Amino acid sequence: MMLVEQTTPPAAALPVADFRDHLRLGTGFADDGAEDSLLQTFLRAAIAAVEAWTGKVLLEREFSLSLMGWRDGRAQVLPVAPVSEIGGMRIIDCLDWEVIVDPAKYRLQQDMHRPVVMARGSRLPNIPTQGSVRINFTAGFGPQWSDIPADLAQAVMLLAAYYYEYRHEMRVGGAVMPYGVSSLVDRWRNVRLIGGGMR
Repeated sequence: MMLVEQTTPPAAALPVADFRDHLRLGTGFADDGAEDSLLQTFLRAAIAAVEAWTGKVLLEREFSLSLMGWRDGRAQVLPVAPVSEIGGMRIIDCLDWEVIVDPAKYRLQQDMHRPVVMARGSRLPNIPTQGSVRINFTAGFGPQWSDIPADLAQAVMLLAAYYYEYRHEMRVGGAVMPYGVSSLVDRWRNVRLIGGGMR
């Protein structure tokens, strides 16, 4: 499985002004806005961390998922959520010939945690030996910062502020999130129950 982010959130969608206020940076100086590119970097890093932790795409963008085979011939769970639209599906053979799959043969079953591409018939299209399928889809809560649930938006602000505060220290980017952030994002995590255990 290979998930590729085809587009990135535009700079205009990032809450740089709100983040500056959150950090209580001074205003009214001649160099106002000089740190904006740095603030954007910390916001993007925090967004990426929260998305990786929760499996939720915060700001809407396009993705491409490539698979060598279906996990289930009738349905395929998509690795991120929420998904609003399937943009297309292509079957690719071992010679890299591509065939566009008729959209009438599949549909999107939306879910906040585990969206699924479902077969409209008995099975999803056959993937040839040494071939693959590529699914293009749109995921995210919306194109604007205001579309993101308040707790996830606050988690991004807190984590970005943490990155900013410790920007000169090596511990930034560690595997453990600060407690205030983890308490905000934990309910959004997709916990899977397998064989009586959780992961």
